[in-house]
Amino acid sequence: MRNRLHFNISTFEIDEKQKLFNEIDKECLSIGYYNLPEQNIDNILEFVNSFDESVENIVVLGIGGSSLGAKAVYEFLKPVKKPWRKLYFFESTDPLNIMEILSKIELDKSHFLVISKSGTTVETISIFKYLYAKESRATRYTFITDKESPLDKFATKIGSKVFYLPKNVGGRFSVLSVVGLLPLALCGVNISELLKGAKSVKESFFNDGYLKESLLNKAMFYAKYHTTYNINCLFAYSETLRYFSEWYVQLWGESLGKKQCNSAFHVGVTPIGLIGPKDQHSFLQLIVEGTRDKSVTFIKIDDFQNELTIPNITLPYLESLDILNGITFHDLITMQSDSVIEALKAQGDIPLDEIIIERVDERSIGQLIYYYELLTSLVGKLINVNTYNQPGVESGKIILKNKLQKRSKNDK
Repeated sequence: MRNRLHFNISTFEIDEKQKLFNEIDKECLSIGYYNLPEQNIDNILEFVNSFDESVENIVVLGIGGSSLGAKAVYEFLKPVKKPWRKLYFFESTDPLNIMEILSKIELDKSHFLVISKSGTTVETISIFKYLYAKESRATRYTFITDKESPLDKFATKIGSKVFYLPKNVGGRFSVLSVVGLLPLALCGVNISELLKGAKSVKESFFNDGYLKESLLNKAMFYAKYHTTYNINCLFAYSETLRYFSEWYVQLWGESLGKKQCNSAFHVGVTPIGLIGPKDQHSFLQLIVEGTRDKSVTFIKIDDFQNELTIPNITLPYLESLDILNGITFHDLITMQSDSVIEALKAQGDIPLDEIIIERVDERSIGQLIYYYELLTSLVGKLINVNTYNQPGVESGKIILKNKLQKRSKNDK
């Protein structure tokens, strides 16, 4: 994994960067996601190895951080690595979406992973209740929750398997915990390699490796100019990264959009996920000629492991496009991204950087996930927010539960 920065970092002092590094190093003692790359996964692998081979579908009941990370990894790998089992996600209370997913799976050939840290997530439990009324065999369900949560007590009562979330790991930082590892492993993802990728980024950052300077410089730029460039566009040049972009939007938005600690000021950097080359024909216009309030990160894949080639043929009236003949699609999409980068650099006032991942495999996506988790923590520290809470989300949950309680009383 490589990161090239195309903006001015000369104003950042060495002692400023060292102070930031020291604060993040100290935070490792209290925030659990930092240490996930070294976790013991024997219990997950034992469960996977003894799993019912007749199960064809793994179905995740979870929302936000309980599903987006696993979905991002699964969809990233699927084009190059055929999964052992299909992975589905119930993420919405939209009745049309629920019925669509149910139409794709057979309950007798499915295993359901019910994921809720608190054990009382309205969306997750409402869908679980609907499914449980149709299929109530305890062996069809595995639960992932906090120890002693209401969901843990329910699972224990009916005799289902329960996995517990690690301490101090919030939902949007949980993909490298059992939340993401269990469904991925059940579908054939090499979770050991996933964690090795994350560990390589961790070691590079904390042991003065090649990523330390770029991460610190990038975070300091985003923080210093977060009121000027208050929108961050992630421009991923591969369809395999579509759901990674969704995960990034939650991670960035829910972590950094806050009131400052001990302040009444509202801050944040708005995340936008884009896919090239499709979005070259839509959102790029806004970046090039719109308001100068956006920074752009390009994610490129170095080796697509596929040499699909444009055939050497001439089409009537399209002779001018014979310049495409013999070019691999790998080279074409790389040329497209490089051309856009060159065009934006020529503008002179759009902050850009490039992330190049080696190939589509577990190690590469593990690196990318941990890189963005670290970057989020660094920026959060600099703009003086609590990166790990989400009071804006919680207030909506409280209002919803009050509405449901009021309705329940009225129905009685």
